[in-house]
Amino acid sequence: MAAILWAMGLSLLLQGCLCSLGQTNRGCLSWTPKGENVCCEACHPGNRLVSDCGPRPKDLCTPCEPGKFAENPKNKWCTRCTQCVGAQVYVKQCTPTTDTQCGCKEGLTCGNARCTFCVQKCDKGQEPTDKRLCRPCPDGTFNDQSQQMCKPWSTRCPDPEQMIVAKGDALTDIKCANVSVSTLINPKKPDPTEQAWPLVIYVVTSVVLTAFGIIIISISSLMAKNIIQKRNKERKKPTKETPIIRPPTDEPRTLIAIECSFHEAQQEQGSSSESLVSKDSSEQLIA
Repeated sequence: MAAILWAMGLSLLLQGCLCSLGQTNRGCLSWTPKGENVCCEACHPGNRLVSDCGPRPKDLCTPCEPGKFAENPKNKWCTRCTQCVGAQVYVKQCTPTTDTQCGCKEGLTCGNARCTFCVQKCDKGQEPTDKRLCRPCPDGTFNDQSQQMCKPWSTRCPDPEQMIVAKGDALTDIKCANVSVSTLINPKKPDPTEQAWPLVIYVVTSVVLTAFGIIIISISSLMAKNIIQKRNKERKKPTKETPIIRPPTDEPRTLIAIECSFHEAQQEQGSSSESLVSKDSSEQLIA
């Protein structure tokens, strides 16, 4: 038993000397005796546990292989170092005690605390979405930080003596200001010139529209009048009547009518000639 204790003490002395010289970090860092063996409590950083107990502490732990690291001093295995791929970039290389630290390219940001993936970097006035994109803050919300969710506008001012003087926007919250009692009692009177301009514009617009309407009505009336006059002229234009020439007929009634007319004409001529003869004879008697 004494020989075992003496061997353990000599081993600790040798490990202490080697560690002070910076030549080794191999093996068990702390252990407890257990019969003829020792049981390791923790390995040196960068070492993994090979066996819980054994005769020599140095044989209980062994360094991790290249490309691996050990975070827990009592792990029986080493973890493979993370590889930065795609949009990721190396920030710190892997060591036997720490994993690789990755970052993201310009314009992107880490999607989680370990930066296992990259997402689009959302600026102020935006918020990230479930699809790893950015969208503007919805109406009624704002965001004054990068890569943060939008927050709703405040509904009241922090100071009871303040009042809301302006709504918020996508970048800022509502604006508050102290409002004095005199301002509330005697509000600012509107400038007469500011009120006159809308009236002037209204009057000018009304006059222009009225004149334009009168011109259109006048043109329409003149065109209608010309159309009516043209139609009237076409109606009054004289038409030449074609004389109807009837051919002679042998109808008995027509012949009788013609004969009667002829006899009447002869009688009229006879009576007229008799009157002339009687007139001459009377003139002779008188003479």
